[in-house]
Amino acid sequence: MTNLFRPLQLRGVTLPNRIAVSPMCQYQSVDGLPNDWHLVHLGGLAQGGAGLVITEAAAVLPEGRISPEDLGIWNLAQAEGLARSVHFIKSQGAVPGIQLAHAGRKASAYAPWRGSGSVPAAAGGWTPVAPSALPFDTGWTVPTALNEAGILAVIEAFMDAARRAVAAGFQVIEVHAAHGYLLHQFLSPLSNHRTDSYGGSFENRTRLVREIVGALRTILPEEMPLFVRLSATDWVEGGWDLDQSVALALELRALDVDLVDCSSGGLSPRQKINLGPGYQVPFAARIRTEAGLPTGAVGLITEPDQAERILSEGSADLVLLARQLLREPRWPLRAAQELGAETPWPASYARAARGQVPVR
Repeated sequence: MTNLFRPLQLRGVTLPNRIAVSPMCQYQSVDGLPNDWHLVHLGGLAQGGAGLVITEAAAVLPEGRISPEDLGIWNLAQAEGLARSVHFIKSQGAVPGIQLAHAGRKASAYAPWRGSGSVPAAAGGWTPVAPSALPFDTGWTVPTALNEAGILAVIEAFMDAARRAVAAGFQVIEVHAAHGYLLHQFLSPLSNHRTDSYGGSFENRTRLVREIVGALRTILPEEMPLFVRLSATDWVEGGWDLDQSVALALELRALDVDLVDCSSGGLSPRQKINLGPGYQVPFAARIRTEAGLPTGAVGLITEPDQAERILSEGSADLVLLARQLLREPRWPLRAAQELGAETPWPASYARAARGQVPVR
């Protein structure tokens, strides 16, 4: 058996293979509600053979949406709507996961094809919140700095969202602490200029992430895995970096996090990213080795032999694919054929599995 198609046991959940759908915003919601687009998008990726299908970032509060069209799980109607996709994902043999998020100062943004920067209030936007009153970039709305009551409300919102996710049938929860969104904003000294217990030192800047993770672990079922997505570096001098990510991963291990999903960037428009195939894999490898935690590798992983090599070299325990799965939703089925692995096809598609000529 190839490494890519070996099951992965995390607590009481077994992923049938090591291929995960990385969260990808779809900008198709109204008032945070899922609809047929989400069912077809997520369901199609489950049909394609991915072992773990993670939703796009689901906002825990209305003001935590990345855009006005983003998915939410701040109310029961949204959770009940997502249960439809959960049921279908499970019916295809995949594990459903959800990413819980708050966009912070990058909230109220335009969908990519509609423009850039902040959506004004007259067009359905709002004033975002952040650790400090620092906008993401020129032309973006200046956020309101969260006070202590606001921070406590964010923690409570993550807990409430997690309870709804469990009730909807999700089997994996991921906390989004990457890509320049609220929790990442608290981590980075570039965006966190606070002087209270949530700013300044490493201990203080990581406090909110640790408090949220600790709170979730106390309310989640013992058998449910908890992931955290980190931007391992800001790609900016003086920002959050890999050394700090390793140190935080050690803290997350002590808080019973089950996997760190290793991405990077997104906090600053000044970032200079060294793009290339698998460019973030070394982050996953170092965190896995030094923190002793399972990791997920993501970013320009496009070919089956590349994914197999990442796992066989011990750089990660899971590979997450995003744009490649938009181009090729049945990539896992192709990967199985190329690597000589056995993996089930949907019964209705089985005649295509080996290129047989259909009987007429």
